[in-house]
Amino acid sequence: MKSAVVFAYHNVGVRCIKALLAAGIEIKLIVTHQDNPNENIWFGSVAQLAADYAIPCITPDDPNTAEVEAQIAALNVDFLFSFYYRNMLKAALLAAPKSGAFNMHGSLLPQYRGRVPINWAIINGETQTGATLHVMNIKPDNGPIVAQQAVPIFPDDTAQEVFEKVTVAAEICLSHALPGLIAGKTDFKQQDLSQGAYYGGRTAKDGQINWQKNAKDIHNLVRAVTVPYPGAFSDIDGKKLIVWRTRQIFTSQTTEIEPITPLMYADGKQIILLCSDGAALLVLHAEFAGETLTGENFIHHFGASSIDLH
Repeated sequence: MKSAVVFAYHNVGVRCIKALLAAGIEIKLIVTHQDNPNENIWFGSVAQLAADYAIPCITPDDPNTAEVEAQIAALNVDFLFSFYYRNMLKAALLAAPKSGAFNMHGSLLPQYRGRVPINWAIINGETQTGATLHVMNIKPDNGPIVAQQAVPIFPDDTAQEVFEKVTVAAEICLSHALPGLIAGKTDFKQQDLSQGAYYGGRTAKDGQINWQKNAKDIHNLVRAVTVPYPGAFSDIDGKKLIVWRTRQIFTSQTTEIEPITPLMYADGKQIILLCSDGAALLVLHAEFAGETLTGENFIHHFGASSIDLH
């Protein structure tokens, strides 16, 4: 029986650990994070999974310490796996397993290396993404590829919906790769890093809407940062507008159009965003000043049936 130590968090961590167990891998230790009380914990618990399966589990703030390194080295495992673990692992940990260290990343590497790849892929209007199992080294997400699994991104998919697809892609990718890894008969494919780029993390303030963007770009931002994320927002007269869901309802007929002043208006029971490129978005869900914004209460909030957006 092959053995492993697993660094894991989030839904991908839960599902990939189950894939290891299904393949007969003995997991000698799970390393995970303590949940942050200030974070919206909408995903599954690796710590609870470890408890359910009576697998030893630790939650160090920093795994790259002499104590943790010695603990893992003493386990003498065949593999080290990292599944959505948030800390970088340094050379001493990566050198501990006898048959290699492997990470599951939520994109089709070499595209979207780095942080929050699903959100970035949606923001950039990609039509597919996926999961990649790759060799770990001291530089993030640039080791040779073991296996990949693609999934589509539909035009109105939210980040959570795409994350659910990528979670399934990750367990499929890992399940297909494990027999070769266990047998020591895996062919690794070097990444061509020129075919992708590295992306950094995002914070709530990065969800601010630039109203000079076109309708497609605004729609992509909205669906990339909607629930369970903080939302796409704008400050209007000192009050916060959050746009949670939109749908494109018509597009501009020409690319030669002069930019127009974007505006938001109530059309009967609906709220419409007319964007700078002449295309429009139907606002399916929004909040203003902490209250749900509707076509019926639009005038109550803004004093008019339309407002210019800056």
